[in-house]
Amino acid sequence: MADPLTRDEFAAALRGLAPRYWDRHPFHRRLHAGGCTPGEIRSWVANRWYYQTILARKNAAIIANCPLPEVRRRWLERVTFHDGSRDGEGGTADWLALADAVELERAALLDERHVARGTRFAVDGYLHFCQTRPWTQAAAAALTELFSPELMAARVAAWREHYDWIKPEGYAYFQNRIPVVQGDATYTLDLVLTHCRTADEQQAAIEALTFKCDVLGAILDAVDHQGGVP
Repeated sequence: MADPLTRDEFAAALRGLAPRYWDRHPFHRRLHAGGCTPGEIRSWVANRWYYQTILARKNAAIIANCPLPEVRRRWLERVTFHDGSRDGEGGTADWLALADAVELERAALLDERHVARGTRFAVDGYLHFCQTRPWTQAAAAALTELFSPELMAARVAAWREHYDWIKPEGYAYFQNRIPVVQGDATYTLDLVLTHCRTADEQQAAIEALTFKCDVLGAILDAVDHQGGVP
């Protein structure tokens, strides 16, 4: 039986998956370089919307599968971030504002007519993963948040520079999410390092984060193949 990694080795293995994150995807690089058409940006927003809609549910699944009340209480904040404390608030509402800012018809966003099949399969697979796997693996999958704050900040700067037609109020989601995800990443990493103690548990956590990176990459594959939307 393999010996478990030390805490530092385990953390390094998780952080070492950064090259698999979707910031290196050709579509993402084109998006940040100013090379996307308005239709392609709307396609990204529409497909990412489908991902956004499952985040509160996948976080609720982690809570449901976790036996530790202190973790459930802390993780509940993620549900509230996306759903808001009331209608018209939270990350979902901010994403609707982004759709308006890129002139994507709201009815088209809500009825998911522009969601690519590849996106749907990838996102549904991620939700199923979090509902059926041990909570530690689902938490480890969320560790893409280790890599996301800098990317979101770079996205806002790049979009302001290259896509001046996007209305400023559309940036609310990223501006609100960046400081929250920084704290979430620190908490989640400590949680996974603490509760994944055996070599098998550590390997499962690494594979979970790898899977999540592949989910995000699959979304961009689908968006890139789809091209723009009207």
